[in-house]
Amino acid sequence: MRAGRTEETDRAVAYLLMRLTIGASLFGHGLVRLPNLAAFHAQLMGEFKASILPGVLVSVCGYALPFAELVTGVLLLAGALTRAAAVAGALMMIVLVVGATSIEHFNVIGEQLVHTIFLAAVVAFRSHNNYSVDHLLAGRRSPSV
Repeated sequence: MRAGRTEETDRAVAYLLMRLTIGASLFGHGLVRLPNLAAFHAQLMGEFKASILPGVLVSVCGYALPFAELVTGVLLLAGALTRAAAVAGALMMIVLVVGATSIEHFNVIGEQLVHTIFLAAVVAFRSHNNYSVDHLLAGRRSPSV
């Protein structure tokens, strides 16, 4: 019995480390971009001048991306709305991959794919999300026997 319990604890700790790592990455990206939002936006608009993507789409993404990164990162760090945050993060990565390919910045796509793998794993192994706000709230909702 003890071995099974240790294995489950190990899985929960491994999941926590994975969730915290991807959450910290997204949070950090948003955190450093927000104070310099205008400069980040201007840099992005300059990089995407030759892109096939409409400028208005690039502009909206340039303003929204740091907020999305920050919020998604905070949710993942806390383990709150974990599934929704991971799915939102993966969708954000799809947008980033499309953007990178549109300006032929293929060198950054590997990093975006690594983020996507982590985010997919957060969804796939969510049953091990024991150290989280989601787990605490689920415990309060379950009926007492």
